[in-house]
Amino acid sequence: MLNFSDLSLRRSTTLLFEAVDFKVYPGQKVGITGANGCGKSSLFALIRGELSADQGQFFMPQEWSVAAVEQETHLSSRIALEYVIDGDQELRQIETRLAQAEIEADASMIAGCHERLQEIDGYQARSRAARLLAGLGFGEADHQRPLNSFSGGWIMRLNLARALMCRSDLLLLDEPTNHLDLDAVIWLEQWLKRYPGTLLLISHDRDFLDAVVNVVAHIENQHIKLYRGNYSAFEIQRAERLAQQQAAHQKQQQSIAHMQRYIERFRAKATKARQAQSRIKALEKMQIIAPAHIDSPFHFEFRAPRAMPTSLLKLDQVATGYGDKTVLQNIEFSLIPGERIGLLGLNGAGKSTFIKLLANELQPFEGTVTRAKDLQVGYFAQHQVEQLDLEAHALLTMQRLDSKLSEREIRSYLGGFNFRGDKVLQAVKTFSGGQKARLVLALLIWRRPNLLLLDEPTNHLDLEMRLALNQALQGFEGSVILVSHDRHLLRSVCDDLWLVDDGMLQHFDQDLDHYPSWLAQRKSRGQIAPVTATGNPKRARRQHKAQLNQLNRIEKNIAKLCAVKESLEQELGDSSIYDAANRATLNANLAAQAENSKLLAQAEEEWLQLSESIEQQAN
Repeated sequence: MLNFSDLSLRRSTTLLFEAVDFKVYPGQKVGITGANGCGKSSLFALIRGELSADQGQFFMPQEWSVAAVEQETHLSSRIALEYVIDGDQELRQIETRLAQAEIEADASMIAGCHERLQEIDGYQARSRAARLLAGLGFGEADHQRPLNSFSGGWIMRLNLARALMCRSDLLLLDEPTNHLDLDAVIWLEQWLKRYPGTLLLISHDRDFLDAVVNVVAHIENQHIKLYRGNYSAFEIQRAERLAQQQAAHQKQQQSIAHMQRYIERFRAKATKARQAQSRIKALEKMQIIAPAHIDSPFHFEFRAPRAMPTSLLKLDQVATGYGDKTVLQNIEFSLIPGERIGLLGLNGAGKSTFIKLLANELQPFEGTVTRAKDLQVGYFAQHQVEQLDLEAHALLTMQRLDSKLSEREIRSYLGGFNFRGDKVLQAVKTFSGGQKARLVLALLIWRRPNLLLLDEPTNHLDLEMRLALNQALQGFEGSVILVSHDRHLLRSVCDDLWLVDDGMLQHFDQDLDHYPSWLAQRKSRGQIAPVTATGNPKRARRQHKAQLNQLNRIEKNIAKLCAVKESLEQELGDSSIYDAANRATLNANLAAQAENSKLLAQAEEEWLQLSESIEQQAN
């Protein structure tokens, strides 16, 4: 278990934890929560041995293997699949020893390496890595791409896959969903539910925490308090504790006021001086209960749009995409004020493409897009954050947006987004990802849009800011189209769900809770993708049939190899085979087992790749 005993920790001059005592037991899944800067990531650094406690002790079993997502990556030409497999360090060590043993013709070492590979399921490593990549949104072709060909967000996904590849006793995940879309979040959620080790998870996604964790460790006031249950249970327990604390505080304040009145009234009277002095001492010794302060540092709302057309926009038989590639086609869509739509769909289905079309960043290949004369779009996307002037400060950025604003007005407005004091004069390049996102939202809201297009707006935002955005959107008078992996935000804000699938846009008739089951069915079925104008439907059907036949042949081969595997395991399970007289038979069976395992792993990987190919054609 993890044992934190009387532990205090500082970063520079800042005290993060003081006299902290708590334990994490094997198999627990713990959500780490608290305000930004409270020490969540520092707690991980302590566990990984990158920081030392200023006081007290931290204990973790020496034999435990710890996995975490690397934050810095050396970009090389190593292919993605091999990079992910590298996460299983023992596997790589055994492979190295096995190669050396084969050079030296050391039969005993060869047998020992194969035996250990069997124990750690090493022959299935490539299949395991391929499944991790598929679950995190990588296509089959991506498996062989070099590391240095991926963008930053996809590198983080590779690092996450690499951490999951490690057969760890303790898994540390710091905001793992930040670079994922909803289908990858749902996949990761299911994977973590099955994870047999101990999990410490930092996340600002309420639904994700609710589904995964069974303990919450909340950091506040330099202390860590454990709450049993998921995040929703934590909120209820903490609210009850704060209510009791507030009631105790108010009761205590009444007692203090009474004692103060007594002191002021009688301290000058000789006959009452002793009693007054005892009251003073009691007052000094009394532990002042801090008032329950749970107010968010964020306070903002959307101002009423300057205009509200009866129809915001209309799309008639629209097709769009990139270059000569059509991504969406036959789109029929109209939007009136007040509509709140959440977009669902597989990774790469075209959700962001549709948002860009509405934002006028993509033009239609065919069909017509009719926009209201007074349409005012507020568009939030990752590239909006990247286009901030990094050398400017927040105050100057707002002045450029509206030159009529006074410094006092700007400071008051930005204060609602927790940019206070000297922070408004700090260069944007020094901001964290969450601070940049908050500044973009502040700029967007000031423009008073009547249509909000929000493409993953919660990346890097903490729980308090997500709550504030949620509440602000509740009062927004215009229309909202939202793409988000934050299901709590989708569920709270959106009245309708639309689905982007097979190059089409259609209404999703079920609620958000049914989306995971739709997703599983969609991924499992082998359908031919709609054929574009340049496609050949007959050839596509022939190719699909051939692939299904090949898949059937591979499955039969896997069944045969599994039967051989079972037979060999039965023979190796007989204790007599390990007698000295049967050494030759033992070595032969071990070699046969190793060869069988290798062939089975290859067949399963071939099956997986072909299945993914069929699935991608369906997408």
